[in-house]
Amino acid sequence: MSTELHVVTGAGPVGATIAQQLADQGHPVRLLTRSGSGPEHPLIDRRRVDASQPSALAEHLAGAVAVHHCIHGSSYSAKSWRAELPAAEQAVLAAAGAAGAVVVFPESLYAYGAVDGPMTEDTARTATRGKLGIRAELLRARAASSTPNVSVAASDFYGPRVKTAHAGERLVPALLAGKRVALVGSLKQPHSFTYVPDLARAMITAAQTPSLWGRVLHAPTAPAVTQRELAEALAAAAGAPSPKLSVLPAWVLKASGLFSGDARELAETSYQFARPFVLDSTRSEQLLGQSPTPLGVAAKETVAWWQAVTSVG
Repeated sequence: MSTELHVVTGAGPVGATIAQQLADQGHPVRLLTRSGSGPEHPLIDRRRVDASQPSALAEHLAGAVAVHHCIHGSSYSAKSWRAELPAAEQAVLAAAGAAGAVVVFPESLYAYGAVDGPMTEDTARTATRGKLGIRAELLRARAASSTPNVSVAASDFYGPRVKTAHAGERLVPALLAGKRVALVGSLKQPHSFTYVPDLARAMITAAQTPSLWGRVLHAPTAPAVTQRELAEALAAAAGAPSPKLSVLPAWVLKASGLFSGDARELAETSYQFARPFVLDSTRSEQLLGQSPTPLGVAAKETVAWWQAVTSVG
Protein backbone atom coordinates (compact mmCIF):
# COMPACT_ATOMS: atom_id res chain seq x y z
CA MET A 1 0.00 0.00 0.00
CA SER A 2 1.21 3.49 -0.84
CA THR A 3 1.81 6.09 1.86
CA GLU A 4 1.20 9.02 -0.53
CA LEU A 5 -1.98 10.74 0.56
CA HIS A 6 -4.24 12.21 -2.12
CA VAL A 7 -7.02 14.65 -1.31
CA VAL A 8 -10.09 14.82 -3.55
CA THR A 9 -12.60 17.65 -3.25
CA GLY A 10 -16.06 16.78 -4.51
CA ALA A 11 -17.72 13.42 -5.11
CA GLY A 12 -19.40 14.03 -8.44
CA PRO A 13 -18.58 11.68 -11.33
CA VAL A 14 -15.00 12.93 -11.66
CA GLY A 15 -14.13 13.19 -7.97
CA ALA A 16 -15.73 9.86 -7.09
CA THR A 17 -13.99 8.08 -9.97
CA ILE A 18 -10.61 9.54 -9.04
CA ALA A 19 -11.06 8.53 -5.40
CA GLN A 20 -12.05 5.00 -6.40
CA GLN A 21 -9.16 4.59 -8.84
CA LEU A 22 -6.62 5.90 -6.34
CA ALA A 23 -7.90 3.61 -3.58
CA ASP A 24 -7.90 0.63 -5.93
CA GLN A 25 -4.24 1.42 -6.65
CA GLY A 26 -3.47 1.32 -2.92
CA HIS A 27 -3.30 5.06 -2.23
CA PRO A 28 -4.91 6.53 0.89
CA VAL A 29 -7.54 9.09 -0.11
CA ARG A 30 -9.12 11.89 1.86
CA LEU A 31 -12.43 12.78 0.17
CA LEU A 32 -13.88 16.16 1.13
CA THR A 33 -17.56 16.91 0.48
CA ARG A 34 -20.21 18.97 2.22
CA SER A 35 -22.34 15.86 2.74
CA GLY A 36 -19.66 13.29 3.55
CA SER A 37 -20.68 11.25 0.50
CA GLY A 38 -18.57 9.26 -1.94
CA PRO A 39 -17.42 5.72 -2.70
CA GLU A 40 -17.00 3.32 0.19
CA HIS A 41 -13.52 1.83 0.38
CA PRO A 42 -11.16 1.03 3.29
CA LEU A 43 -8.63 3.53 1.94
CA ILE A 44 -11.12 6.37 1.39
CA ASP A 45 -11.56 8.66 4.37
CA ARG A 46 -14.80 10.55 3.67
CA ARG A 47 -15.05 13.85 5.51
CA ARG A 48 -17.77 16.48 5.76
CA VAL A 49 -15.89 19.62 4.74
CA ASP A 50 -16.78 22.74 2.78
CA ALA A 51 -13.66 22.92 0.63
CA SER A 52 -14.57 26.42 -0.58
CA GLN A 53 -13.89 27.80 2.92
CA PRO A 54 -10.19 28.63 3.47
CA SER A 55 -10.42 28.05 7.22
CA ALA A 56 -11.50 24.45 6.65
CA LEU A 57 -8.70 23.44 4.32
CA ALA A 58 -5.37 23.50 6.15
CA GLU A 59 -6.21 20.65 8.52
CA HIS A 60 -7.59 18.40 5.81
CA LEU A 61 -4.82 19.00 3.26
CA ALA A 62 -2.03 18.33 5.74
CA GLY A 63 0.29 15.56 4.54
CA ALA A 64 -1.16 15.41 1.01
CA VAL A 65 1.02 15.08 -2.08
CA ALA A 66 -1.80 16.06 -4.42
CA VAL A 67 -5.19 17.72 -4.35
CA HIS A 68 -7.68 16.79 -7.08
CA HIS A 69 -10.06 19.75 -7.06
CA CYS A 70 -13.33 18.51 -8.56
CA ILE A 71 -15.86 21.00 -7.19
CA HIS A 72 -18.01 23.08 -9.51
CA GLY A 73 -20.55 25.86 -9.07
CA SER A 74 -23.77 25.39 -7.16
CA SER A 75 -25.69 25.97 -10.38
CA TYR A 76 -24.94 25.95 -14.11
CA SER A 77 -24.84 29.71 -14.52
CA ALA A 78 -22.29 32.42 -15.09
CA LYS A 79 -23.57 34.25 -12.02
CA SER A 80 -22.90 31.30 -9.71
CA TRP A 81 -19.57 30.51 -11.31
CA ARG A 82 -18.38 34.11 -10.98
CA ALA A 83 -19.44 34.30 -7.33
CA GLU A 84 -18.05 30.92 -6.26
CA LEU A 85 -15.31 29.43 -8.40
CA PRO A 86 -12.42 31.95 -8.48
CA ALA A 87 -12.36 32.36 -4.69
CA ALA A 88 -12.66 28.61 -4.08
CA GLU A 89 -9.80 27.82 -6.46
CA GLN A 90 -7.55 30.44 -4.88
CA ALA A 91 -8.30 29.04 -1.43
CA VAL A 92 -7.40 25.51 -2.54
CA LEU A 93 -4.25 26.67 -4.32
CA ALA A 94 -3.09 28.58 -1.24
CA ALA A 95 -3.78 25.70 1.15
CA ALA A 96 -2.19 23.15 -1.17
CA GLY A 97 0.87 25.35 -1.59
CA ALA A 98 1.25 25.56 2.17
CA ALA A 99 0.96 21.77 2.40
CA GLY A 100 3.47 21.19 -0.40
CA ALA A 101 0.89 19.53 -2.67
CA VAL A 102 0.21 19.89 -6.39
CA VAL A 103 -3.34 20.76 -7.45
CA VAL A 104 -4.95 18.96 -10.38
CA PHE A 105 -8.04 20.45 -12.00
CA PRO A 106 -10.53 18.86 -14.39
CA GLU A 107 -11.31 21.40 -17.08
CA SER A 108 -13.85 21.88 -19.86
CA LEU A 109 -13.31 23.13 -23.42
CA TYR A 110 -15.26 26.32 -22.79
CA ALA A 111 -12.16 28.54 -22.68
CA TYR A 112 -11.47 27.83 -26.37
CA GLY A 113 -14.80 29.32 -27.43
CA ALA A 114 -16.18 28.52 -30.88
CA VAL A 115 -13.28 27.51 -33.10
CA ASP A 116 -12.85 26.13 -36.61
CA GLY A 117 -11.13 22.77 -36.67
CA PRO A 118 -10.01 20.38 -33.94
CA MET A 119 -8.96 21.81 -30.56
CA THR A 120 -5.36 21.01 -29.64
CA GLU A 121 -3.30 21.97 -26.62
CA ASP A 122 -2.00 24.94 -28.64
CA THR A 123 -5.43 26.34 -29.51
CA ALA A 124 -5.84 29.82 -28.04
CA ARG A 125 -8.02 29.97 -24.93
CA THR A 126 -9.44 33.41 -25.60
CA ALA A 127 -13.13 33.19 -24.66
CA THR A 128 -14.26 36.37 -22.93
CA ARG A 129 -18.00 36.18 -22.25
CA GLY A 130 -20.28 34.31 -19.87
CA LYS A 131 -19.33 30.88 -18.57
CA LEU A 132 -16.77 30.50 -21.36
CA GLY A 133 -14.89 33.61 -20.29
CA ILE A 134 -14.91 32.56 -16.65
CA ARG A 135 -13.21 29.26 -17.52
CA ALA A 136 -10.51 31.16 -19.43
CA GLU A 137 -9.98 33.45 -16.43
CA LEU A 138 -9.64 30.47 -14.09
CA LEU A 139 -6.94 28.98 -16.30
CA ARG A 140 -5.01 32.26 -16.32
CA ALA A 141 -5.26 32.50 -12.52
CA ARG A 142 -3.91 28.95 -12.16
CA ALA A 143 -0.99 29.80 -14.44
CA ALA A 144 -0.19 32.81 -12.27
CA SER A 145 -0.27 30.82 -9.01
CA SER A 146 2.93 29.95 -7.18
CA THR A 147 1.42 26.57 -6.26
CA PRO A 148 2.23 23.78 -8.75
CA ASN A 149 -0.88 22.82 -10.69
CA VAL A 150 -2.01 21.12 -13.86
CA SER A 151 -5.35 21.16 -15.69
CA VAL A 152 -6.77 18.28 -17.72
CA ALA A 153 -9.42 19.39 -20.20
CA ALA A 154 -12.17 17.05 -21.37
CA SER A 155 -15.15 17.22 -23.68
CA ASP A 156 -18.71 16.25 -22.74
CA PHE A 157 -18.75 13.41 -20.23
CA TYR A 158 -20.21 9.94 -20.41
CA GLY A 159 -19.64 6.81 -18.39
CA PRO A 160 -20.42 5.37 -14.96
CA ARG A 161 -21.66 7.93 -12.41
CA VAL A 162 -22.35 10.53 -15.14
CA LYS A 163 -25.91 11.79 -14.74
CA THR A 164 -26.23 15.52 -15.42
CA ALA A 165 -24.75 15.54 -18.91
CA HIS A 166 -25.95 15.38 -22.50
CA ALA A 167 -24.96 11.70 -22.57
CA GLY A 168 -26.22 11.04 -19.05
CA GLU A 169 -29.69 10.76 -17.57
CA ARG A 170 -31.29 12.55 -20.51
CA LEU A 171 -30.04 9.85 -22.89
CA VAL A 172 -29.08 6.47 -21.44
CA PRO A 173 -32.17 5.54 -19.37
CA ALA A 174 -34.42 6.48 -22.29
CA LEU A 175 -32.39 4.31 -24.67
CA LEU A 176 -32.60 1.38 -22.27
CA ALA A 177 -36.37 1.81 -22.11
CA GLY A 178 -36.72 2.11 -25.90
CA LYS A 179 -38.10 5.63 -25.64
CA ARG A 180 -37.63 8.48 -28.10
CA VAL A 181 -34.89 10.94 -27.19
CA ALA A 182 -34.57 14.57 -28.32
CA LEU A 183 -30.94 15.66 -28.65
CA VAL A 184 -29.69 19.22 -28.94
CA GLY A 185 -28.16 20.56 -32.14
CA SER A 186 -27.49 17.92 -34.78
CA LEU A 187 -27.33 14.17 -35.23
CA LYS A 188 -24.85 14.51 -38.09
CA GLN A 189 -22.00 16.66 -36.76
CA PRO A 190 -18.90 15.04 -35.18
CA HIS A 191 -18.63 15.62 -31.45
CA SER A 192 -16.01 14.47 -28.97
CA PHE A 193 -17.18 12.68 -25.83
CA THR A 194 -14.74 11.96 -23.00
CA TYR A 195 -15.13 8.78 -20.97
CA VAL A 196 -14.86 9.86 -17.33
CA PRO A 197 -12.60 6.97 -16.19
CA ASP A 198 -10.10 8.12 -18.86
CA LEU A 199 -10.18 11.67 -17.46
CA ALA A 200 -9.64 10.33 -13.93
CA ARG A 201 -6.66 8.22 -15.00
CA ALA A 202 -5.13 11.20 -16.76
CA MET A 203 -5.53 13.44 -13.70
CA ILE A 204 -3.92 10.85 -11.42
CA THR A 205 -0.96 10.44 -13.78
CA ALA A 206 -0.58 14.21 -14.16
CA ALA A 207 -0.44 14.59 -10.37
CA GLN A 208 2.35 12.01 -10.20
CA THR A 209 4.42 13.51 -13.05
CA PRO A 210 6.12 16.82 -12.14
CA SER A 211 7.26 17.37 -15.73
CA LEU A 212 3.60 17.82 -16.68
CA TRP A 213 2.83 20.45 -14.05
CA GLY A 214 2.09 23.93 -15.35
CA ARG A 215 0.39 22.57 -18.48
CA VAL A 216 -3.13 22.31 -19.80
CA LEU A 217 -3.46 18.73 -21.00
CA HIS A 218 -6.25 17.05 -22.93
CA ALA A 219 -7.83 13.95 -21.44
CA PRO A 220 -7.40 10.94 -23.73
CA THR A 221 -10.55 11.06 -25.83
CA ALA A 222 -11.67 8.62 -28.51
CA PRO A 223 -12.29 9.85 -32.07
CA ALA A 224 -15.30 12.12 -32.40
CA VAL A 225 -18.65 10.54 -33.29
CA THR A 226 -22.04 11.96 -34.06
CA GLN A 227 -24.67 11.97 -31.33
CA ARG A 228 -26.50 9.33 -33.36
CA GLU A 229 -23.41 7.09 -33.41
CA LEU A 230 -22.97 7.44 -29.66
CA ALA A 231 -26.63 6.60 -29.03
CA GLU A 232 -26.38 3.60 -31.37
CA ALA A 233 -23.27 2.33 -29.55
CA LEU A 234 -25.01 2.59 -26.18
CA ALA A 235 -28.15 0.89 -27.47
CA ALA A 236 -26.10 -1.91 -29.04
CA ALA A 237 -24.21 -2.41 -25.76
CA ALA A 238 -27.53 -2.82 -23.99
CA GLY A 239 -29.03 -5.12 -26.61
CA ALA A 240 -31.74 -2.48 -27.01
CA PRO A 241 -33.56 -1.60 -30.23
CA SER A 242 -32.05 0.95 -32.62
CA PRO A 243 -32.55 4.32 -30.90
CA LYS A 244 -35.42 6.60 -31.79
CA LEU A 245 -33.91 10.06 -31.99
CA SER A 246 -35.12 13.54 -32.81
CA VAL A 247 -33.43 16.93 -32.82
CA LEU A 248 -33.98 20.00 -30.70
CA PRO A 249 -32.44 22.76 -32.85
CA ALA A 250 -30.07 25.19 -31.15
CA TRP A 251 -32.31 28.11 -32.13
CA VAL A 252 -35.09 26.67 -29.96
CA LEU A 253 -32.86 26.93 -26.88
CA LYS A 254 -31.92 30.47 -27.79
CA ALA A 255 -35.55 31.45 -28.21
CA SER A 256 -36.49 29.72 -24.95
CA GLY A 257 -33.72 31.64 -23.25
CA LEU A 258 -35.81 34.77 -23.49
CA PHE A 259 -38.07 33.27 -20.84
CA SER A 260 -35.97 30.60 -19.08
CA GLY A 261 -32.66 31.08 -17.32
CA ASP A 262 -31.79 27.40 -17.65
CA ALA A 263 -32.43 27.44 -21.40
CA ARG A 264 -30.37 30.60 -21.73
CA GLU A 265 -27.40 28.99 -19.99
CA LEU A 266 -27.64 25.91 -22.23
CA ALA A 267 -28.00 28.06 -25.34
CA GLU A 268 -24.64 29.69 -24.61
CA THR A 269 -22.86 26.43 -25.48
CA SER A 270 -25.32 25.07 -28.04
CA TYR A 271 -22.80 25.80 -30.81
CA GLN A 272 -20.90 22.75 -29.58
CA PHE A 273 -23.66 20.47 -30.87
CA ALA A 274 -24.69 22.41 -33.98
CA ARG A 275 -21.27 22.28 -35.66
CA PRO A 276 -18.19 20.03 -35.52
CA PHE A 277 -16.78 19.97 -31.98
CA VAL A 278 -13.60 17.90 -31.97
CA LEU A 279 -10.99 17.47 -29.23
CA ASP A 280 -7.54 16.31 -30.33
CA SER A 281 -5.75 14.60 -27.43
CA THR A 282 -2.89 13.08 -29.44
CA ARG A 283 -0.07 15.04 -27.80
CA SER A 284 -1.37 14.59 -24.26
CA GLU A 285 -1.84 10.86 -24.81
CA GLN A 286 1.86 10.64 -25.67
CA LEU A 287 2.87 12.71 -22.62
CA LEU A 288 0.65 10.67 -20.30
CA GLY A 289 1.43 7.31 -21.87
CA GLN A 290 -2.31 6.61 -22.09
CA SER A 291 -4.93 5.88 -24.73
CA PRO A 292 -8.68 6.44 -24.63
CA THR A 293 -11.02 3.56 -23.93
CA PRO A 294 -12.56 2.37 -27.22
CA LEU A 295 -16.17 3.43 -27.69
CA GLY A 296 -17.53 -0.10 -27.70
CA VAL A 297 -15.86 -0.96 -24.38
CA ALA A 298 -16.85 2.34 -22.77
CA ALA A 299 -20.44 1.93 -23.97
CA LYS A 300 -20.70 -1.52 -22.34
CA GLU A 301 -19.32 -0.26 -19.04
CA THR A 302 -21.63 2.77 -19.13
CA VAL A 303 -24.70 0.65 -19.81
CA ALA A 304 -23.74 -1.87 -17.12
CA TRP A 305 -23.57 0.93 -14.54
CA TRP A 306 -26.93 2.35 -15.57
CA GLN A 307 -28.54 -1.08 -15.51
CA ALA A 308 -27.19 -1.67 -11.99
CA VAL A 309 -28.48 1.71 -10.82
CA THR A 310 -31.88 1.08 -12.40
CA SER A 311 -32.21 -2.37 -10.84
CA VAL A 312 -31.30 -0.99 -7.41
CA GLY A 313 -33.73 1.92 -7.81
